[in-house]
Amino acid sequence: MDLFEQEPKKSTVSANEPLSVRRWPATLAEYAGQRHLLGPGKLLTRAIESDRLSSVVFYGPPGTGKTTLANVIARETKAHFEPLNAVTSNVAEIRKAIVDAKRRLATGKKTILFIDEIHRFNKAQQDVLMPDVERGNPILIGATTHNPFFSIVPALLSRSLVFELKPLSEDELTSVLNRAIGDSERGLGKIKLEVDADALAFLAKVSDGDARRALNALELAAVTTKPENGTVRVTRPIAEESIQKKAVVYDHDEDAHYDTASAFIKSMRGSDPDAAIYYLAKMLYAGEDVRFITRRLVIFAAEDVGNADPQAIVVAVAAMQAADFIGMPEAQIPLAQAVTYLACSPKSNAAYKAIGAAWEDVATGKTLEVPEHLKDTHYSGAARLGHGKGYKYPHDYEGHVVDQEYLSSRKRYYEPTEQGYEKNFKRYLDALRQQTRPT
Repeated sequence: MDLFEQEPKKSTVSANEPLSVRRWPATLAEYAGQRHLLGPGKLLTRAIESDRLSSVVFYGPPGTGKTTLANVIARETKAHFEPLNAVTSNVAEIRKAIVDAKRRLATGKKTILFIDEIHRFNKAQQDVLMPDVERGNPILIGATTHNPFFSIVPALLSRSLVFELKPLSEDELTSVLNRAIGDSERGLGKIKLEVDADALAFLAKVSDGDARRALNALELAAVTTKPENGTVRVTRPIAEESIQKKAVVYDHDEDAHYDTASAFIKSMRGSDPDAAIYYLAKMLYAGEDVRFITRRLVIFAAEDVGNADPQAIVVAVAAMQAADFIGMPEAQIPLAQAVTYLACSPKSNAAYKAIGAAWEDVATGKTLEVPEHLKDTHYSGAARLGHGKGYKYPHDYEGHVVDQEYLSSRKRYYEPTEQGYEKNFKRYLDALRQQTRPT
């Protein structure tokens, strides 16, 4: 389900409805967030304003306003809004909605058929929609939290525009909350209410971009807090209790953020999976950007594990892709697997040290000329310049190794360790160097 998930039936709202329902926007101007879709001149805005909207699919996390936007579009285009939920609806209900839409069109009124959780429809149910959707009546708006390119049949998807809705930013959520506090008709304006700045910021932060969650937590805090001298004051501890999430000292771009990230890396480097998994949990709980974490896992796998376990970077990259694909909260599972794998892997920074030393030589030393026998020969005239002359193709020799120079100056950058799998590299290179390039 999505933000403001019930269609308003009346021009007025009931005081018994949740704040998130009472604050349902009636126009695009009141709609919060999604500026990448609804900014001036954007395709979706132009389609709505010109009443030329074709069938669309909105996808994104809960609370980002998929249902809300569909309802606002119906209001803006003066279309009938017909909501269905794919979990509870069947083919008969779909057919009835389509028949009703045809009857309305005969009287000049369009129908927006809104299907929440459209990914729950099976292929047969989705196929029922296609002939009429293709003709433009009803106008289909599907909503899903799943990537539609994986969950909706291609034939239906090809007849629809796809728009990704993103979580609201903390600034956008703060604005939503402030408007609700000041709205005496549909918000909390009839209450003499003071909300501490840090309480408001906390609700905006821990709601994870979900406006419904933020609004309902604010209302719970406001109506359950005992007034003092006629004023209800919402503090940060009250906000924490109302949203049932403890505040964690973890401010982005400040010491707690960097200290935790540092401890996370150093715990994996120190082969302590328990400490590493704790810091992972702390970062995720505090709302850290998952990409910030996965980037560091990939870097760590190459820098601190390296060739001691060549599979480490494979696991880290797989976790990065999995986390991006499935999102939170489930992303914590592949992340936990990757963190414990990296913490328990043998460690080597030999590859990291090698590139550092080579970089330093390139940056500060004399540039080494490429030996003539290694230069490119894939162009006319290369042979006349002597390029490639004398090159020995290693696969033509015993052991697929041959003694020849690959640098114009003797250098040693990579020194493999005895750790894990890398000891195999060390033994191989030691024997090879003794055979072909003894020092």
